[in-house]
Amino acid sequence: MLARFVLRAVFAALGLWVASRIVPGVVVTSTGSLIAAALLLGIVNALVRPIVVILTLPLTLLTLGLFLLVVNAMMIGLVAVLLQGFQVHGLVPGVLAAIVTGFASWIGNAAIKDGRREG
Repeated sequence: MLARFVLRAVFAALGLWVASRIVPGVVVTSTGSLIAAALLLGIVNALVRPIVVILTLPLTLLTLGLFLLVVNAMMIGLVAVLLQGFQVHGLVPGVLAAIVTGFASWIGNAAIKDGRREG
């Protein structure tokens, strides 16, 4: 369980790093901040995101799920507010960072599942 969390945090860190390189408005000041942001994002996604998803369910259904991108951007923005070495300047960079981080997490989850099937 802890190993999966750490592995997911590694892929989240990779996604945040890529987002900081290709998305204008996303800034990571150090490697330590990047690791802290990935761990904090995992905690925020585990504790806060489910509540926000339930509260915004009507809007998510109305937009056929696209509002989840905004929810993910809000979670990344919350991490940026809580962590000094990680900055997101606006909603559009947050949404783009959510897309990049979500793609990296998707690849990571696929790798975790494939590794489990072989073992």
